[in-house]
Amino acid sequence: MRIALGIEYDGSEFAGWQLQEAGVRTVQGAVEQALSRVADHPLRVICAGRTDAGVHATAQVVHFDTRAERGLRSWIYGANANLPKTVSVQWARVVGDDFHARFSAVRRRYRYVILNREIRPAFLAARVAWEYRPLDAALMRRAARDLEGTHDFSAYRAVACQAKSPVRTLYELAVNRDRDLVILDVEANAFLHHMVRNVAGVLMDIGAGKRQPGWAREVLESRDRTLGGITAQPHGLYLTGVDYPAHFDLPPLSPSGVVW
Repeated sequence: MRIALGIEYDGSEFAGWQLQEAGVRTVQGAVEQALSRVADHPLRVICAGRTDAGVHATAQVVHFDTRAERGLRSWIYGANANLPKTVSVQWARVVGDDFHARFSAVRRRYRYVILNREIRPAFLAARVAWEYRPLDAALMRRAARDLEGTHDFSAYRAVACQAKSPVRTLYELAVNRDRDLVILDVEANAFLHHMVRNVAGVLMDIGAGKRQPGWAREVLESRDRTLGGITAQPHGLYLTGVDYPAHFDLPPLSPSGVVW
């Protein structure tokens, strides 16, 4: 039997999603340990998108195969009883063998939240990126339009990115301000390693007046990561949605999955 789960987590205390060497705390490790206790046999989970250390998710999707016969409610509540408080299974569905959390996904959405004020945060320190320079959201929005569409995003991916192709389709890159928060909403068919954080770094320099809006396109067309400035902080990044073909009949993003 193949089961799909929707999971949300606060990534601030984890070294990312993916399993690492023994003793390193990861979200995948916590989820697999909890589910294995429910199933009473070892389980391996596959996720829609691996998140880095400090990155959060409100709508991560995973799947796993099991020989254990459990009700969907048992998978949800049993897993949550064995998970740390910062990780929570939100829903469970039985899916066919043709479902794959990563390869069946057709779109993914991220939200990057920037606290834009002179003084650093306390309560939100691990949940937002902090930028003390005043940001002009209108300038950032103008630059963002040049990145939408299908492009080679080599200049916006990590040097160590292992994706076979740097070409991605960016359906939306929205920039909005709500008082002291500047929020980037990004939707694409898939993302490269550090792609959202590198885009955020470029837009923040533009918003701060360090660069002109046309610089975002110049970086894109250069295909040179060294020209793209800093990689923005991980704390403000959230995986907020993964879309699949309708025939898989997975739950939509719930209102509780909205960040700000």
